[in-house]
Amino acid sequence: MVKEKIKKKKVISENWSMDMECKKEKNLEQCNCTYEPCSRKGTCCDCIRFHLKMRELPGCCFDKEAESTYDRTFEHFARLVMENRL
Repeated sequence: MVKEKIKKKKVISENWSMDMECKKEKNLEQCNCTYEPCSRKGTCCDCIRFHLKMRELPGCCFDKEAESTYDRTFEHFARLVMENRL
């Protein structure tokens, strides 16, 4: 685990920016992703960016049973919501 806190600066516009601190250690405590070779665990912004590009949602949007199927598509999420499973 990363012991040091990582600070990043996010530029919102030319005239305004906001310091953001990565909370990787805290995120890892709550990450339910079971895909072991995943390099994005705990780095939520990277995880969300990756999955949205693939037209998916990250594992944290699903319960344990649904996450373990690795079907993270929008369609699967919508089916689970319609079945009141999420």
